[in-house]
Amino acid sequence: MLVVISPAKRLDWSEVDVETTEPAMQDEALRLVKTARNLTLGDLKALMELSDDLARLNRDRFKVFEEAPAPEATRPAIFGFAGDTYQGLEARTLDPDELRFAQDHLRVLSGLYGVLRPRDAIQPYRLEMGSRLKTRRGSNLYHFWGDRIARALNAQAQATGSAVLVNCASQEYFGAVDLKALKPRVVTPQFYDMKNGQPKIISFFAKKARGAMARYVVQNRLRAPEDLLGFDLGGYRHSEALSAPDRPAFLHDDRG
Repeated sequence: MLVVISPAKRLDWSEVDVETTEPAMQDEALRLVKTARNLTLGDLKALMELSDDLARLNRDRFKVFEEAPAPEATRPAIFGFAGDTYQGLEARTLDPDELRFAQDHLRVLSGLYGVLRPRDAIQPYRLEMGSRLKTRRGSNLYHFWGDRIARALNAQAQATGSAVLVNCASQEYFGAVDLKALKPRVVTPQFYDMKNGQPKIISFFAKKARGAMARYVVQNRLRAPEDLLGFDLGGYRHSEALSAPDRPAFLHDDRG
C-alpha cells in the first residue's frame, strides 16, 4: 500500500538528524526554477496571490535555488513541511523503523518536485500545484507534470508490491495524478465533523486527519483497504453510513 499527502506552504527549517536522499525529479524541479526566475515580482504576486513580502521571499528563494545544494541548505521533505497535515503526521516522533517504511510507502506530491520521498532533500520553496505557471509543456503545472507523477507512483507500487494507493492529498494536488495512467486502486478516506447537527468536512480538521491517517498506515504497515477502517486517531471512528465504495468515511466523536 502507498499513501500520498500534500506539501505545505509553511516550512519548518529546524534541524533534524536524518540522512537525506536526492529527489527523483530534481531535474524537472530545476526546469521549473529557471522558469520562475524569469518572473517579475508582480508576476509572482499574481501567480500565487502573495503579499509584497512573501513575493520577495519567494523570488529570493528561486534566485538562490541550487542544482547541488549544501546539506545545511536542505531539509528532509516530511520534516521541512509544516501545516495542518504535518501536525497530524507528527513526523518527528516516527521511530527509525517507521521512517524506513515511510521512505518506501509514503509520498508527498509537490508542485515543484513532482513526487517526494520522506527523506528527499528539499530547498525552501513555495509553488502550489494549482499555479498557472506557463512552461513549454502548457499553461499550468498540471500540463507540466502530465503523466509523470502517475508513472512515478506506478513504479513505486510495483517495487513495493502495492496494489492500493491511499489518497490523503488535497484535490489540488491529487489532480496532478493522471488517473488514466495510474495502475493502483485509489482509496480516498473522508473525514467528517458534526456541525449544526450534520456531518461536514471541515478543512482544518480534515487536513490534520489526513496526516494522521498517513501516520496510521506507516505505523501499522497496512496492506489492504479494509485495514484502514480501524483508524481511530484524533477521535475519529469509521462510519459505515457515510462511506461509499473506495471512499471510507470517518466521523469525529465530539469536539465538545
